[in-house]
Amino acid sequence: MIQVTKDCRGCGICQKNCPNDAILIEEKLAVIGENCSDCGICSRVCPFDAIIKTVAEDEPANSVRCTFCPVQCLIKDGLSGACKRFINTGGALKRNKDLVFDNDKEDYSRTDYKPIITGTGAGSTYPCCRPAPHIVNENRNGVDMVTVVTEAPLSYSGVTVKVDTNTYIGEAGDPIYCGGKKVGMVVTEEYGAKMLSIGGANLLTSKDGFVVARTIVSLANGEEVTISINKKTTMVLKNGEAPTINGVVERKMRVGCGSATVGLFAEKMKSAADEVIVLDHHIIGLLTEHLAGAEVGLTWSGVIVNGDKSTRGRYFGNHGEGIGGTTIMSAIDAVAGVNMTIAKPGMTLLVTDTIGQTRSMFSLNNEGIFEATEITAQALELVETIQATCEESTVSVLYIGGTGGSARGGVTKQPIHLTKAVHEGKVHMTVGGANAYVMPGGGINFMVDTNKVVPDSFTWVPTPATVAPIEYTMTRSDYESIGGHMEAIRDVQELRQTGE
Repeated sequence: MIQVTKDCRGCGICQKNCPNDAILIEEKLAVIGENCSDCGICSRVCPFDAIIKTVAEDEPANSVRCTFCPVQCLIKDGLSGACKRFINTGGALKRNKDLVFDNDKEDYSRTDYKPIITGTGAGSTYPCCRPAPHIVNENRNGVDMVTVVTEAPLSYSGVTVKVDTNTYIGEAGDPIYCGGKKVGMVVTEEYGAKMLSIGGANLLTSKDGFVVARTIVSLANGEEVTISINKKTTMVLKNGEAPTINGVVERKMRVGCGSATVGLFAEKMKSAADEVIVLDHHIIGLLTEHLAGAEVGLTWSGVIVNGDKSTRGRYFGNHGEGIGGTTIMSAIDAVAGVNMTIAKPGMTLLVTDTIGQTRSMFSLNNEGIFEATEITAQALELVETIQATCEESTVSVLYIGGTGGSARGGVTKQPIHLTKAVHEGKVHMTVGGANAYVMPGGGINFMVDTNKVVPDSFTWVPTPATVAPIEYTMTRSDYESIGGHMEAIRDVQELRQTGE
């Protein structure tokens, strides 16, 4: 049972972290409510060691100690534990989410290996010596197929979040915070996107592991999450929707770097202006010096770009909060100088970026200075073509985990046989009905697109760990060969009728 000692200072940290909202602060003292499930999170987060968890001599009538994870919540009649997965109904724990028998969103090339049921709503297996919650059989085209499902608590888990944006958010390795607690870091950039890593075993087992677990699950379940990078850049993320960065909704994912943009649209650029600069934090492109410019019959205009030269017509940009994620704040600042022995007065310059958002036109005067001028119809057509070629910005969440322990023990008495069978393709692994990519090498390390998983499939337990619905589908003969729990197989029609 949870007890509050005289050392309590009413700071409210326990109240903020209680998954059951069972704590109130009254007169600068934490008060434990009747809906407390004895999960112990409050005692673990208390900075003053003012909350202790003790063994109760008498437990309330009809209460049940949950054994589906090591936390062993004490769940009273009519209530749920910390993970919210099970409800005590008259002294018996019942999964409070219906089983999902298939996932029509996924188009399987191997239809025989589509899971018979998903792990969503299945419940867990703990300790590992027990068979999985559901092991079902179905005959498909004359072949007996078996699917084994469980909701697996995975300490080794996290999400990789792909954010389509050219906006500067920080450097690789910069910490990511949620609710003021570190939950991950910026990893790298991919073409037109920033990559974020949230979670992982080290952060999940830190003192702020509960916040980390909740953040992972919220992102994986498609909830809106606000994070900050270096406590400077604020991002609002939701799976499948456009990201918001520092209050601005991102609209377009870049078509390519500045150099690639020149290569793709050199012919149109030739008609749009005498010179075109495409700003980008990675590679800035200069049309007339670029090989693509030469390909369409152009020679260098004499314009000198504000950037460090990489190769012909290509210049390294610097990360910053300016145009195209560079340090260049104004379009004219893209020009470092003009070689007037080559440049001709009256020549036109278009400065744009890789999403066609910046569209500034200039004309060179007799003193070698570019002056702003009205954008031409051809230049406008060019930038609109660039913009139309860009994809819509979105947030993509990939759940990554490693299945061992009960995630394998509930399937077979010989876990190494399951691992080998998965890698050999004899066992097809899915997560919440969606195909998972199993990484090469030892173990069963996987990633899955959470946008394809049965909705609201992920949860967490206060060990802390995230919980993912896992399915293994194979022929009955292959299941027997890996040492499966053959005695626990049930016909799927029986399960459909009873639901449990």
